Amino acid sequence: MTFNIQEIMNFLPHRYPFLLIDRIIEFEPTKRLVAIKNVTINEPFFQGHFPGYPIMPGVLVVEAMAQAGGMIMMAEIPDRDKKLVVFTGIERAKFRRPVTPGDQLRIEVEVLSMKIRAGRIEGKAYVDGKLACQATLTCQVVPRVREPHPATEAPAENAPAPEAATPVEKPQ
Repeated sequence: MTFNIQEIMNFLPHRYPFLLIDRIIEFEPTKRLVAIKNVTINEPFFQGHFPGYPIMPGVLVVEAMAQAGGMIMMAEIPDRDKKLVVFTGIERAKFRRPVTPGDQLRIEVEVLSMKIRAGRIEGKAYVDGKLACQATLTCQVVPRVREPHPATEAPAENAPAPEAATPVEKPQ
């Protein structure tokens, strides 16, 4: 099973400049996925990372792996338009070689465990068949609409009005 960018956007809420996978070339539901990220000089992060020596930030390579893992989770969620898969942990991340403009990342993720609300994957990113990055990632399924924070909730209709502040007199 493969997915083009339009199909990926039906599963993931990420959009430019933060959607970091371009195509899925292999997909075994609940087991593994292989995605492609084409790295171009037009990426906004290359303006500052680093001028004259462009390198894709390692955290974005890890994020691309997390998005690929998110695709596996989202494919199993029936009401995915009401849910998000959020990245909750990174273990044993290793960066083996730089990723530069013109590279094509081959992102391979394998499910280590997957439950209704959480998952754990092993991610690897390759450039030209050579390992560029690897990490174990965890994620959690959360509601897409955030619950209001208690400090910002409106007072209940019958709640007493807060007392007015008493003015302080200045000494003369």
